[in-house]
Amino acid sequence: MTDSFDLDAYLRRIGHDRPVAPDLATLQALVFRHACTIPFENLDPFLGRTPLLDPASLQRKLVQGGRGGYCFEQNLLLRLALLAIGFRVTALAARVLWGHPEDHVSPRSHMLLRVVLDDGPRIVDVGFGGQTLTGVLRLELGIGQPTPHEPFRLLPVDRDLKLQTKVGEEWKSLYRFDLQEQWPVDYEAANWYLATHPGSHFVTGLIVARPQPGSRHALRNTDYAVHRLDGGIERRTLANAAEVKSVLAEVFGLALPDGLDQALERLLRPATPR
Repeated sequence: MTDSFDLDAYLRRIGHDRPVAPDLATLQALVFRHACTIPFENLDPFLGRTPLLDPASLQRKLVQGGRGGYCFEQNLLLRLALLAIGFRVTALAARVLWGHPEDHVSPRSHMLLRVVLDDGPRIVDVGFGGQTLTGVLRLELGIGQPTPHEPFRLLPVDRDLKLQTKVGEEWKSLYRFDLQEQWPVDYEAANWYLATHPGSHFVTGLIVARPQPGSRHALRNTDYAVHRLDGGIERRTLANAAEVKSVLAEVFGLALPDGLDQALERLLRPATPR
């Protein structure tokens, strides 16, 4: 699968210009640079298109095309890079808890990675939107682990593991998962569902996120926010399509796809009273 992967192009895309090896230092650097450079975005589902998950399409869109993507695209691309370097990588699937009660049962609609190093396994995930991991977590339970952004921790829950992040003084759950290996074909059904179901939030609205050193930028429809690590938050409502496109290009660094004007027109159109 890695024979046709252009590792040099990927490293240029994320701005990594140092030697790489299957070690912790490289893994930490790639995760941080990937998360801060390739934005989380759902422009394809928002435009009525299903993202393609094959290696050539991932490279064409996220590496050469100046675009981002959501969890399957982000973590499948990172997996290709890690395999090309020589890491031992297992793809996993998770049930999202973010924004839901702790006992919520959702489908396995999220992807993350387990990477085995000489001193033990790590969890990495560059595809969870506004709370994307910018660091590497040891597969150890019950301890808060620092990252370049918020602390995270893993907890046992039934036969699964639960990932939490500390927001202010409160631990909030992102998702629960087990260690059963998944393959790219396993993500195709979830990808199609999230990109086509009329009730999917990836279809009904615009979601973009990008961490930067010291902050996280987030766009949900026309609501744009900057969350700073010191607790400060800046918010503003974008007034029109031109402002949305400006933020997408200038803040998130995205190449704007064809058809975006029409989709933004639908998004910004006032609701018709019944």
